[in-house]
Amino acid sequence: MKLISSCMVALVAAAGAVLAQTLDEQIAERIAPPSESCMAGEACAAAVPAAAQLGGAARSGKAIYTKSCSVCHSAGVAGAPKYTDVAAWAPRITKGIDTLYTHAINGFNAMPAKGLCMDCSETEVKAAVDYMVEGSE
Repeated sequence: MKLISSCMVALVAAAGAVLAQTLDEQIAERIAPPSESCMAGEACAAAVPAAAQLGGAARSGKAIYTKSCSVCHSAGVAGAPKYTDVAAWAPRITKGIDTLYTHAINGFNAMPAKGLCMDCSETEVKAAVDYMVEGSE
């Protein structure tokens, strides 16, 4: 019985040590100085795929609008043109779809880059722009 108890204690202690080491590594990674972090555009960032690449097909424009864009574009927050508001969208549409894509992807005025949909690919952001433009013409 003592042998079994000793083995159990040893196993629990070993598991605790491994778990503590894993947690320590995770914490160290999160608080690493910027010089040790992987940033977009660096070779190490190539290993981090966009959401669309992870699960196959890109999400639809409507899905992206519903998930992210509608937060501002349904109520006109911070001057965002409301979805289906033809008058608000008209001057933006006349600037061209490429300008709208650029503003949506990189941010413009009060709109943050990608509308804060950081797991959206550029293709998905463009699909959301297309969805909003089609609903507002």
